[in-house]
Amino acid sequence: MLTVTNPTTGMVLETYATHTPDEMNQCIELVASAYHDWGSARQSLRSKVMLGVAAKLRERKQALAEMMALEMGKPILEGVAEVEKAAWCTEHYAEQAETYLNSESIESDATQSYVTYQPLGAVLGILPWNAPLWLAFRFLAPALMAGNTCVMKHDPNVQGCARLIETIFDDVCAVNKVPAHIMVNLTLATEQIETAIRHPAIQAVSFTGSSAAGAQVASIAAAEIKPAVLELGGSDPCIVMADADLDKAADIVVLSRMINAGQSCIAAKRILVEAPIYDEFIDKLASRMDKLVIGDPLLDDTQVGPIARQNLLTNLHRQVSDTINAGARCLLGGEPLNRPGFYYPPTLLVDVQPGMVAFEEETFGPVMAVMKVDDFEHAIKIANATDYGLGASIWTNTPRQKRQAILRLQAGQVAINGIVKTDPRLPSGGIKKSGYGRELGPHGIREFTNAKQVWIG
Repeated sequence: MLTVTNPTTGMVLETYATHTPDEMNQCIELVASAYHDWGSARQSLRSKVMLGVAAKLRERKQALAEMMALEMGKPILEGVAEVEKAAWCTEHYAEQAETYLNSESIESDATQSYVTYQPLGAVLGILPWNAPLWLAFRFLAPALMAGNTCVMKHDPNVQGCARLIETIFDDVCAVNKVPAHIMVNLTLATEQIETAIRHPAIQAVSFTGSSAAGAQVASIAAAEIKPAVLELGGSDPCIVMADADLDKAADIVVLSRMINAGQSCIAAKRILVEAPIYDEFIDKLASRMDKLVIGDPLLDDTQVGPIARQNLLTNLHRQVSDTINAGARCLLGGEPLNRPGFYYPPTLLVDVQPGMVAFEEETFGPVMAVMKVDDFEHAIKIANATDYGLGASIWTNTPRQKRQAILRLQAGQVAINGIVKTDPRLPSGGIKKSGYGRELGPHGIREFTNAKQVWIG
């Protein structure tokens, strides 16, 4: 059984029976059998189906947002925006997949030679809880528009969201008379995932989650010689130089770190501030964080909801306490709130140094770690001093510093004077222990295709 707990109250919300091994195999085989028709279908039909899915997402966005609030604590207004983003991603691939997958002519000694992108078959997506709709459709939309069929294994704590997604696909497929099982949700416990990856019908794996779990998924997929895309943890640096627009930078840094109660892989987690503006910028951060409204995620005025699970709250508080004990100063927060549910307040840690827990580990919660740096060179060195490499950002108005940051920051994506974010039009992914492969954009849809070389004499 999977038990879903409401993080706002700490009470059990729902329980779900897991699939038996036979049921799991049956689901995977249904998805694999649907590939025959879906993989050979015209792009126009796939587009029609996916546009229908996007329309259903918008039609049911309030119910979906409410389910996210109940299952993992996302504030309702953030949840509505997440459903909109999922719908946008779905529409984007419905409209652009054909262009992204166009055959590429390459001159050679042949009369004609080119590369064509063809689907692989049934693809398994293993998804986390922190963005139940967005991360599902970041996987589903490109994979399905490439002609693959999808097995979705969602996180145990967001099974209500997973079932609502599956219902949308069932309804749209029925209307359009396409295979009913182009997408199936597997209700599995963590220990059942290895068997799903090893199933002969699964041709590739997409995983989003922690680096430790990603290493296990990668090793199993490699043993089966199956391609995988991994989007793992991050400890994203955000550099703020003395010549930056400090008010705008403070607004965006707080937004990046506090959205979804800080439970985002690409949030700005290590804020590296140039010495001349260090104290001034800390004041700006503190004044903004102190005004954030903590509360019930179902209320429209709530800006920071609860942490998703008790064990995550416990680990976050360990990280904060260890960092303070190592010499960092805590200007805001620092203790779990004395109320029902899993609430941790916006917490501002300053004078953080390399070697401290909040610098070395990924903090998944509303905790901001701020460090003073001497100059640009020092900032780049500290920014890269991490095992992770997901996103990075810098605030500066100096052209040379912008160019050098783009070249030298070790990350899958770099933002200049803006927030690190995901966009269906642009590829996203990491390096080092943040994973490999790319999602979104033209690069993402090609991850689960066969780049077939054709040579005609």
